[in-house]
Amino acid sequence: MSTKIMLARAAIEITGILFLFYANLLMGEFTGHSRNGKTLMYALNDIFTKENLMIGVVAATVGFAVFEWFRLRLEEARQ
Repeated sequence: MSTKIMLARAAIEITGILFLFYANLLMGEFTGHSRNGKTLMYALNDIFTKENLMIGVVAATVGFAVFEWFRLRLEEARQ
């Protein structure tokens, strides 16, 4: 597989993992134990922080690496 395709695949998968990470954080802002009357804008401002971004990027990169390792092992086992 070419480097260009591998980088595109990594970018797409990491972006997908980041989307799920932020969707989970946003859902957590509206659980039963959070304040009533919280607006969507307040919740978005609350979750989009530098710390959350760094956690998300690191977790997404590790997640991609783990899944890629599993993919390689499955391909090796198939051959």
